[in-house]
Amino acid sequence: MVNNMKFMLAKLTGKASYEVMKVLPTGGKSFPGLLYLKIAGYDALGDLVEKQISDGSILITGTNGKTTTTTMVIDLLSRDTKLSASVGNNTQFALTTALLSTSADMGVFEYGIRDVAHGTPEYISQMVNPIGVIYTNISREHTQVAGKKNPFEDYIHAKTLLSSSLNDGIIVSNADDPNTTFIAYNKADTNKTVFYGFELESLHDEFDKQEVKCPSCGKILNYTQHYMNQRGIYECECGFKRPECDVKLTSFEQEDDKWTVNISGNPYNYYLKDKLSFDVTIHVPILGIHNLYNILCAIATYTAFTPNTSGYLENIQEYYDNLDFGILPPGRFELVNVGDKLVGIGQGDNGDALQVNTLLMMMHANSDELEFIYTTPDDNEEEIFEDHLSTIKKVEPAHLIVMPGRVSVVKAQEYYMEVEDEFNSNFYPVEFDFDKRIDKIVDLVENSDYKYIIITGCGEEIDIWESVKSRLKSLDV
Repeated sequence: MVNNMKFMLAKLTGKASYEVMKVLPTGGKSFPGLLYLKIAGYDALGDLVEKQISDGSILITGTNGKTTTTTMVIDLLSRDTKLSASVGNNTQFALTTALLSTSADMGVFEYGIRDVAHGTPEYISQMVNPIGVIYTNISREHTQVAGKKNPFEDYIHAKTLLSSSLNDGIIVSNADDPNTTFIAYNKADTNKTVFYGFELESLHDEFDKQEVKCPSCGKILNYTQHYMNQRGIYECECGFKRPECDVKLTSFEQEDDKWTVNISGNPYNYYLKDKLSFDVTIHVPILGIHNLYNILCAIATYTAFTPNTSGYLENIQEYYDNLDFGILPPGRFELVNVGDKLVGIGQGDNGDALQVNTLLMMMHANSDELEFIYTTPDDNEEEIFEDHLSTIKKVEPAHLIVMPGRVSVVKAQEYYMEVEDEFNSNFYPVEFDFDKRIDKIVDLVENSDYKYIIITGCGEEIDIWESVKSRLKSLDV
């Protein structure tokens, strides 16, 4: 507890700066929080949480899907209770700014962590003292921090620390991911758990898989079913295995331009202090398998933390039946007609995203007529390249073009040298200049001899992907 006068001064100064900066294009999402912590001290974050949030806060983390999931959770919970929330800004300063902006019943904060030093997860857990921590998934794409490659075990440890102060709360965890399951198992003695996952006999990920180590003993897990990358049905000879799901997706079928999705559950609810039982069918855009996980996680979180234990199903139904592609962040995969060519384009800066983009493209194309324009990861991102390469090999495009997606042209050429003998391929060493790279991609599409073209890999969401999409759409006139 900080000095009351110091706390009030810091709070008033922080709130005043928020009111001034929220009209700026950036929205002042970090500076007011930084100012508050500089004046009051970093231990004063806990005082601010206590003053501003009456019921408690939930923290949402993971490798992929954090922003989309958090957005949906905020949209759902805000129908039932007053929220303080931050999304897409994964720092202690953005979280603090959100707290300064309004008092609320509940806090909902996205929090991305790549390592302990930069993410300070234990500090955040202690200060926020959450009533819930939500894990989307933990895979190996985000182990590089400040140009340095960190061991995957350290990355998992950093994610784990975000729930270190969680007691008498709820941990919502992806049952299909062994890493998030292990974290939840280790918190189950002092918390309720809500596991979510797929229950789909017909869904099988056909792409080649990396071996996955058991987070309990280190041996290789045995999978009886792969849903997506490391997510699936698994067990280990040590006894560690995938748990039964409290919230599960049991079917999805395409009807015209929508998916009809069934989700049922029996999750523990924080306010009811008992379990809710539900079965709901929703109709959502065809967003990709990874976004079905995000929807499932959001519904699991919502049903665990809504105070509206009588009208929550109507909220779920109405919200998802009216969902559109605007829920997705910039850079999402889209199909664009350019003359007589069908072009699929979107960011694929991790194994999941590129695989999903490719699957969506192959619903409309065949490999014999497909050109694959691949934009590479950077230095120290070899694991991302390995995941990307396994998908590209499975597709076997008629022609592969490799371009730098991040800063290093030298590293992009090294990646190309690993594939040039396996494919009919070309490399274009375009320097780190967004305009030049955009011009080159557009030129390649305009002059391509192929009927189908997919453009995916690493690159900036708006500066590259949205700009290229805009240029390509302007060609289709």
